[in-house]
Amino acid sequence: MRRLLLLSLSVVLALGALPAFGQADSFDDRADVVEVQVPVNVYTRNGAPVRDLTADMFEIYDSGKRQEITDFQVVDLEVLQPRRGEDPADVVPAMARRHFLLLFDLSFSNTAAIIKAREAAQEFVLNHLHPTDLTAVATYSSETGPRLIVTFTPDRAQLARAIQTLGAPRLLDGLRVDPLRFVLATPQNSQSSAISNRDLGDNSVGRLGVDRDAALSTYLSVINKQFDRMETTYLRGRVSSWAAGLKGLAQALASAQGRKHVVLFSEGFDGRLMFGRGPDANDTEAQIDQLQLQYGNYGLVDTDDIYGNGSLQKDVNVMLEEFKRADCVIQAVDISGLSAEFSDEKRASQVGQDALFYIANETGGSLYEDANGFADQLVEVLEQTSVTYVLHFKPGNLETDGTYHRLQVKLRGRKGVRLAHRSGYYAPRPFEDLHPLEKNLLASDAIAAAAPVEDVRISVLAAPFRANDEHAYVPVVVEVDGQSLLQDHESRRKKLAVELYTYVTNEDGEMRDFFTQLVTLDLANARAALEKSGMKYYGHLELEPGDYLVRVLVRNAATGRSGVKTVRVEVPQYEMAEPDLLPPFFLEPPDRHWVMVRERRSESDVYEKSVVYPFTVNGSPYVPAARPMLADGKGAELCLVAYNMPEGDFAVEGTVLREDGSELKIAELEVVERTVTGIRGLDKLLATFQPRDLAAGDYTLRVAVEDAVSGMTEFNTIPFTIVN
Repeated sequence: MRRLLLLSLSVVLALGALPAFGQADSFDDRADVVEVQVPVNVYTRNGAPVRDLTADMFEIYDSGKRQEITDFQVVDLEVLQPRRGEDPADVVPAMARRHFLLLFDLSFSNTAAIIKAREAAQEFVLNHLHPTDLTAVATYSSETGPRLIVTFTPDRAQLARAIQTLGAPRLLDGLRVDPLRFVLATPQNSQSSAISNRDLGDNSVGRLGVDRDAALSTYLSVINKQFDRMETTYLRGRVSSWAAGLKGLAQALASAQGRKHVVLFSEGFDGRLMFGRGPDANDTEAQIDQLQLQYGNYGLVDTDDIYGNGSLQKDVNVMLEEFKRADCVIQAVDISGLSAEFSDEKRASQVGQDALFYIANETGGSLYEDANGFADQLVEVLEQTSVTYVLHFKPGNLETDGTYHRLQVKLRGRKGVRLAHRSGYYAPRPFEDLHPLEKNLLASDAIAAAAPVEDVRISVLAAPFRANDEHAYVPVVVEVDGQSLLQDHESRRKKLAVELYTYVTNEDGEMRDFFTQLVTLDLANARAALEKSGMKYYGHLELEPGDYLVRVLVRNAATGRSGVKTVRVEVPQYEMAEPDLLPPFFLEPPDRHWVMVRERRSESDVYEKSVVYPFTVNGSPYVPAARPMLADGKGAELCLVAYNMPEGDFAVEGTVLREDGSELKIAELEVVERTVTGIRGLDKLLATFQPRDLAAGDYTLRVAVEDAVSGMTEFNTIPFTIVN
């Protein structure tokens, strides 16, 4: 069988670790086929996007060889506007989504300027981005190097928090640690940070108070004081270290899909360190140096000071090449004019703009001198990239060696237009060779895209149980197929490390809660259960009333094989006391053995200590099946949980649905008993389901509970599988 592996052009991926969009079955004679996607922007010399282009007008070359375009997509952001509650991933393909990285340079910037730059950054995030755009916030300092504060996310509230803190340790104390950097704080653990996207309406909302400004100012001042008395040699070393750090960031950014615009907030370094100061008739020191050179006194002249330092130029150019290879365009924002500590004359004499201009220009970006107004200036970039053409091709005989392949795209039939696309792509390489930040970006990309991935087969069950009028306790049961999880896992490995990430977003795209865990299994004890069934994980979320999307990713930490699943959860307004039926909970049969793992949160978790395990019948706990595996003709027990149903008799009816949602037949569903819960408004019905005359395959069971008196009916569903 041939398996199609999607190699996103801005992602360094491993074969076997990729989102596989074919079947998960594998054979020894399997051949892997890589598909490359190339997003292209076409615009006029005035910056207007060119629309109405067709696939036959494009030509694409991989290392000089013309490739057949196997698929073609057009994404026009002016047309594609997601409705409230609609996932942007359903509107715009992952490769065509624009990415902006707001990078604050804390080492080559004045403290006061950095604090002022936050306001410009917030204004850009809140008022200029398209709903489908993804944005991240990062900092660079000599003490920590590049540091990702929040990963690429559509959540404007999290971005506002990240811009406020700029990574200051004191401002991050006490926040739950999110390994993928989607969440800085959640409403449950940081009331002071409970900013909603709906609250972020103008520039003044969401800014730090005086106490936070003071804390941030102290943090930034400590960083800058290290460099007050540096000599030129040390300054060059500082720039070289800066370039090396950003080179590593660029290499990691190759793991994020789509074109990235790196908005660099900085005052820049002294461009003379790299380019030299050149001959200057008005510079007495330069005249003396010229005379020394004429008389042959080379030892008395620092030629690097005149002509520039070749080694430093090489370091910076290597860094810029990595950004270009990662499909990154640097938009440099000079923030020197934001500092109140400099007079206009001193600001005019600053030489950082030469370096900033060079860095931006070499990657295809621009230098913005008015930091306060840079958002308005970036409108041209937003306009140019509002229409994206995505070209697909399948390179032949691609080695999994991580080598770089140069790309060229040509457009026929249109003159006077410009094309913007990445310069090339990296061939896949083993997952274990990736940097930890690359692995995290791969995971966060999959979470943000929310597209199903089935390299590892997973099933998810999430249901809201009333905790109080304001909150629901939402248990999340994740079933992980053991055979697909173990596929490609070396037999010599005695341990199996499994990464599990669960995030939940509301209708506004805000991350409202999450849990993550690294589970390490001893294969000597767990392999048999894994191969027969798999791993079943129990975690929970804490949510207010509303509609949510639960996103789950499970990954083999050694091979990178992943599974992604999303489910929707609706938390009712409990104070309204309206009827509500939860999904049918099938009781796991005793002969199915899982490796059971339960979430562990912090000792301060209130719900962890106080919430009673919700899956019980007559006081006895049971394990619910996320995706029941049933045999035709063999009955299965299930529990129906309902809130605020009228007193009296219920009529329960089941219907079996096909995969496309069409009705197949009436289900044989029989209520065994109505159990006593002891909780007002909570009903539990124990029932049996008898599947008959169903071929092996996937189905959905829809259950309707009808009040015999009022005729009021509540529905809910659960997918199930018939096995031979």
